[in-house]
Amino acid sequence: MAAELARDLAGKVAVITGGSSGIGKGMAEKFAAEGAAVVIADIVDDRGEAVAAELNDQGGTALFVHTDVAEPAQIGRLVAATVDTFGGLDIMVNNAGISGTMHRKFLEDDLADFHKVLSVNLLGVMAGTRDAGRHMSTHGGGSIINLTSIGGIQAGGGVQTYRASKAAVIQFTKSAAIELAYYGIRVNAIAPGNIPTPLLKSSASDENRAAVEEFEAGIRQTMRDDRPLKREGTAEDVAEAALYFASDKSRYVTGTVLPIDGGTVAGKVIRSSGKPIPAN
Repeated sequence: MAAELARDLAGKVAVITGGSSGIGKGMAEKFAAEGAAVVIADIVDDRGEAVAAELNDQGGTALFVHTDVAEPAQIGRLVAATVDTFGGLDIMVNNAGISGTMHRKFLEDDLADFHKVLSVNLLGVMAGTRDAGRHMSTHGGGSIINLTSIGGIQAGGGVQTYRASKAAVIQFTKSAAIELAYYGIRVNAIAPGNIPTPLLKSSASDENRAAVEEFEAGIRQTMRDDRPLKREGTAEDVAEAALYFASDKSRYVTGTVLPIDGGTVAGKVIRSSGKPIPAN
C-alpha cells in the first residue's frame, strides 16, 4: 500500500491519443508505471491493443479504444468510454499527430494534405481539450497536455503545414489555459525536438521513402550539430515532462510550453576557436 501511494498518478485516469507508438507509447508506459489507469487511443488497432495488453501483463491497467482524432465525434466517444469504464478522467494527453507530405521546397508544395494535417494536429487537440474539459469542469478539474513541437516555436524551411499546425497548438493551449483555469483545469504543452519517432517516415510513399529517410537523416544531423546538449533525446525524456504536468507537482503551472529539445530553441551552439577570451 505504501508503494502504491508513493506513485505520482495512483488512482488517476489518463487518456493518451496516438498512444500506440513513439512518444505516445512512452507516456503510456510511464503513466501506467506511476499508477494511472491508461486509455490508449489510436487508429492502428493491432498496435494499440498490443500496447494495452503489454501494460496489463506488467500489472498496470490499460484499455485500447480505436479513435481517429480528426473526427471530433470519435473523441467524444473516447471520453465517454473512458468515464464509463474507469469512472472518471483526470489527465488528457492530446498527442496524436502527423507530419504531412515532405517537399524539398515550399514552392513545390501542392498543399493537398493541408486539411488532413490540420484536422489531426490542431482540430484533434482542440476537440480533445474541449471534451476532456467538459468532464473535468464538473469533476474537480484535471490536467490537459497538448503535444506541439519545436517546429511550432522556431521558424525554418520544410513541412510548412506541419509547422503552422504546431504553432497553432501553442496559441490554442495558452488560450484554453486562461479560460479553463476557472474550473481548476491546467492546460500545458510539450514541444519535443529531435526525438526519434516513426512520425516523419509515415508521411512518405513507398516510392520516395528512401529519399525521405535520407532527407530526415540530414535534418537530424544538423539538429544534433546545433543542439547544446549532446546526449540524444528519447521518448522517455518527453514522458518524464508529461508526468510532471500530469501530477500534482505542477498544480500551480498552466499555460506553459516546455521544449524537450536539449536546448535547441535556446540558440545554436557557439563554436569556440579555442583561443582565450581577452579580459576587458
